[in-house]
Amino acid sequence: MATRGRKPKPTALKVLEGNPGKRPLNDREPVPPKGTLKCPAWLLPEAKKEWKRLAPALEAMGVLTMADLTAFEGYCQAYARWKEAEAFITQHGSIFQTPSGYVQQVPQVSIAQQNLKIMQSFCSEFGLTPATRARIIAGTGSEEGASEDPMERLLKGDW
Repeated sequence: MATRGRKPKPTALKVLEGNPGKRPLNDREPVPPKGTLKCPAWLLPEAKKEWKRLAPALEAMGVLTMADLTAFEGYCQAYARWKEAEAFITQHGSIFQTPSGYVQQVPQVSIAQQNLKIMQSFCSEFGLTPATRARIIAGTGSEEGASEDPMERLLKGDW
């Protein structure tokens, strides 16, 4: 049976966004090991470039860990395949005429669209979409009092 409601956002992203909903953060969320993240050798060459471009930033944000490698590998491969299909379309066009005279779309158009959808879903998981980035408020660290509600501070007596 499917789960109900929206997918929960990872606590790391909520912290980066400043916890806009002011709901209690999950302090018992499993924290995967960070470890050294190496680019897999089996990735396509363009996927490796994307890995090297994004992995350091995601790792610094605390979003990419050892447990997220498969999802990130999937994103990088989808990126490489999308770029390859787009290059084909740019070079050869998006339609062709069949021997019987019908105009038809080249398969690379649907390949590009499918891989773009895959990339977009992974981007939202890692906080890479413009909408997610707009919600993130980068701080200088874990300043506990800065993100706390002013009314809460007043009730505690920390004025």
